[in-house]
Amino acid sequence: HARYPDFAEINRAFYPHGRAPRPGELFRCPGQAETLAAIAETRGEAFYRGPLARAIAECAAAEGGLMTAEDLAAHQADWVEPLAVEYHGVHLHEIPPNGQGVAALIALGILRHLDLRRFAADSAESLHLQIEAMKRAFAEVFRTVADVDCMTLAPARLLDDGRLSAAAAEIDMERSGELGRRLPPGGGTVYLTAADASGMMVSFIQSNYMGFGSGVVVPGTGIALQNRGLGFTLESGHPNQVRGGKRPFHTIIPGFVTRQGQPLMSFGVMGAHMQPQGHVQMMVRVFDHGQNPQAACDAPRWHVSPDGSVQLEPGFPAETVAGLTRRGHRVSIGAPTALFGGGQLIHRLEDGYAAASDWRKDGQAVGF
Repeated sequence: HARYPDFAEINRAFYPHGRAPRPGELFRCPGQAETLAAIAETRGEAFYRGPLARAIAECAAAEGGLMTAEDLAAHQADWVEPLAVEYHGVHLHEIPPNGQGVAALIALGILRHLDLRRFAADSAESLHLQIEAMKRAFAEVFRTVADVDCMTLAPARLLDDGRLSAAAAEIDMERSGELGRRLPPGGGTVYLTAADASGMMVSFIQSNYMGFGSGVVVPGTGIALQNRGLGFTLESGHPNQVRGGKRPFHTIIPGFVTRQGQPLMSFGVMGAHMQPQGHVQMMVRVFDHGQNPQAACDAPRWHVSPDGSVQLEPGFPAETVAGLTRRGHRVSIGAPTALFGGGQLIHRLEDGYAAASDWRKDGQAVGF
């Protein structure tokens, strides 16, 4: 942290008494309260224009950053149409690029051609096919996904059924394949889902990336600046090559499932590149194996690492571990940590909702 002279601002804002607040301890951050009030009173305008925006720009400049007040003023949000794939009578919807949600759609689209239901949920055969589909999805995504205006391949083309079918046919049932391209480093994320009596459901996810993001806090505001620029690549000619005015590859993805056009399940799995992997595993457990949301969330998970190796949580049968190893997967058993993500799900039933919250992270399911 010595690289950031003002990193102590994090301590002043978020670590009163020189430590993190204890459970149940009252936490006060007056600067953040004033920031949130200003944003609310102006319906967001204060964040992009005026004194608060100038403070953000001045802080960025003081830390050697390139963001300006003009950049903030020029910001605009996009209302986008989600991408979707059909899977066993339901549709999984994901935000399109520059996000990585299409990775979950590609993997599910591949699995659609492989009939996972013939194998037990935690068998080596089922995990092998899911892992191999995920590897191919990641390879495609990290080769092509960027700011949508800079992609050389339209996102919908990635979900062409002929393309997915060909990828499924390439999977060797008895042999592990290579990842093809290293995954980006991990980060920290918060997910929230809500549903009401009318059937409306919301899937929401947010992150400043890698814990405290850039490690820079705008003095007196309680605003920690993110470091999503890390999602860019320096590879010359790559669609995701860093450039001003361009959106980087983004990891956070809220998931949403519909059946016959109606909301069915709103969910997310926090954890950088674990997110699409978690989405695939939730979809398989709920819609292939009929597990309820909490059972699906509680079950052990697999995780494809940046180097292509596979981590498994404790709980898989010994024969599953042996079967994956025999197929050439580099397998290790890891203690349940944030590495395996944190899920939150709401599934609509005929007479209400079933909600689930992951035991791996702080969270809860509440009904009222």
